[in-house]
Amino acid sequence: MFKFLKNIMNNIHSYSGKKTNTYHRILNTDIKLEPNSKEDAIIFGCGCFWGAEKCFWKLPGVVTTSVGYAGGDINNPTYYEVCSGVTGHAEVVKVVWNVNEIDISDLLKMFWECHNPTQKNRQGNDIGTQYRSAIYYLNDIHKDKIFSSKEFYQKQLNANNLGVIETEIKMIDAYYYAEEYHQQYLAVEGSRQYCSASPTKIKLGNFNGSNYKLPKEIWSNFNWNVDKCVLRSNNKPIKITN
Repeated sequence: MFKFLKNIMNNIHSYSGKKTNTYHRILNTDIKLEPNSKEDAIIFGCGCFWGAEKCFWKLPGVVTTSVGYAGGDINNPTYYEVCSGVTGHAEVVKVVWNVNEIDISDLLKMFWECHNPTQKNRQGNDIGTQYRSAIYYLNDIHKDKIFSSKEFYQKQLNANNLGVIETEIKMIDAYYYAEEYHQQYLAVEGSRQYCSASPTKIKLGNFNGSNYKLPKEIWSNFNWNVDKCVLRSNNKPIKITN
């Protein structure tokens, strides 16, 4: 993916620098929106952030999403720097959601199921620390649910003779927005429909403390048995019909 994007950046002048348009082309919201009293935010690393962002923007109750860099050692890194591996950042998706419409449990279900958390510093064919699996929470409110979901998912993986979860989980206070050309990239006309995620096909289920708010029918839109099913779907957010 890095070589492909390097060609883009070299050929299109408007893609240079850290300029970020704050308009979400799908949700029609501000990607730099700070949560209000009825909202919350969390940051997920699921490999290449293009496909990961689309997974979350499709869920009902998600207010806005953005892609960026987190978990590293320097301020305001660029894509080049992150891909070099020297900054320690991961490619991530920041999700802001309405707590009355969707629960952190639903977001954790998407997180664990949309990629392979047993792969260390990679996802599919994308290799490097920037592609690591990660959950970065911004406060302690959801800490117990996060770790409880991990414990439950590990048991599910064990039952299916799969590996040990390598997901980095910690609280952070710094998130840096990625360059404008990365934001909602898969919804850009003519974009390369690429996703490196390699789901385990294992479902999360009801873990201790879970409080799912989305109807079960929502998850029928994500068939992880179909290769790159997120890419095969349209860009529109899923609507609750009942």
